[in-house]
Amino acid sequence: MRATGIVAEYNPFHNGHRHHVAEIRRLAGDTALVAAMSGNFVQRGEPALFDKWARAEMAVRGGVDLVLELPAAFAVRSAQYFAAGAVCLLAALGVVDRLSFGAENPDLEGLRRLAAASESAAVATALRRRLDKGETYAAALGRSLAAASGLPPAMAAAPNNILAVEYLRALGRYAPAIAPLPVARRGAGYHDTAVAGEIASATAIRGALLAGRADEAYGAMPPAGGELAARLAAEGRGPVVWGDFTQALLAGLRRATLAELAALPDTSEGLEYKLKAAGGAGSLEELLSVLKSKRYARTRLQRILVHALLRTRREAVAAWDESGPLYARVLAFNDRGRGLLRTMARKAAVPVVTKTAHFLRSRDMAGTDLPPAAAMLALDAAATDVYCLGMTGTQWRRAGLDFRLSPLYLP
Repeated sequence: MRATGIVAEYNPFHNGHRHHVAEIRRLAGDTALVAAMSGNFVQRGEPALFDKWARAEMAVRGGVDLVLELPAAFAVRSAQYFAAGAVCLLAALGVVDRLSFGAENPDLEGLRRLAAASESAAVATALRRRLDKGETYAAALGRSLAAASGLPPAMAAAPNNILAVEYLRALGRYAPAIAPLPVARRGAGYHDTAVAGEIASATAIRGALLAGRADEAYGAMPPAGGELAARLAAEGRGPVVWGDFTQALLAGLRRATLAELAALPDTSEGLEYKLKAAGGAGSLEELLSVLKSKRYARTRLQRILVHALLRTRREAVAAWDESGPLYARVLAFNDRGRGLLRTMARKAAVPVVTKTAHFLRSRDMAGTDLPPAAAMLALDAAATDVYCLGMTGTQWRRAGLDFRLSPLYLP
């Protein structure tokens, strides 16, 4: 059995994602779909609105056959490492022959030109120069790539195109046998904040849910996903937002040493001193306003703050970047996904995890000498333990959820 891979966050799964699934089946024919999905914290450095098992269920009910967790070591990272981790995970399964991704401009040849330009030293130099002048990362990257490739700056700076370029770079480096399959992004733009139709951005849907306009949000989601989101909210299992972690975050910053802050991934140029001082803030927004600068955009800072919550260390992340994901953690699947799992049992280059306890004992999570795979899995379990503290239902706040919940089978 062969499959098409998808890299996703499904935060939450909405009609745009359902359109992507339908387009893959139209373009690729009879193929199974396997998604590498961010866990409880996402690439922008934020908690996911709903937990990873719930979002995986939404995805399977929306047409995906198998959902695997992209380990937190790669999920809460910049686009380059996020894409590389996901591509390496999908390649290690032994069943994926295509990778499909959305793009504002699904012209594969143009995207390949951007990917080739992004490898050049001239682009790196131009990017640094523009960042030093105060341009945002997206604008600086877009102009630098446009100048090197001869393509329009708007194409080079479009959010999904940027990720598409990173997927192509990762495929070239780690999985050249996997063919790219870009799909045109339909409907609302990535950053649109209003739900104006059947297909809306995830940003707009999250905003509507958090503003109490649930019916508006559910109108942009498949019915099964909207029903599940409503049930989760009624059970106190979400939505979860950054503000739920303010006290834990500020307490951690106030107690951390400068050496501990300096060891966080993506921290450089003396940021540990600003982190330590900013820990005296009274709110998350105040903390971010103190830290934000030309060099440190909000998204990058949010990722650093997630790493501070999880106590992730730069040395561990660097080692995992060299190895890639060391297991395939199953979150949800249907009958076709079960067939994929059987094939993966024979062909996968990494172990397939259906029960955490088979690979990691809960009492070992705090250990400092864990093997690399166990340490990576312990970070995922720790991310869940922290994430659950943002839920209003006290029964969901207990630690150890990764050891108690099994993958969801949806026949």
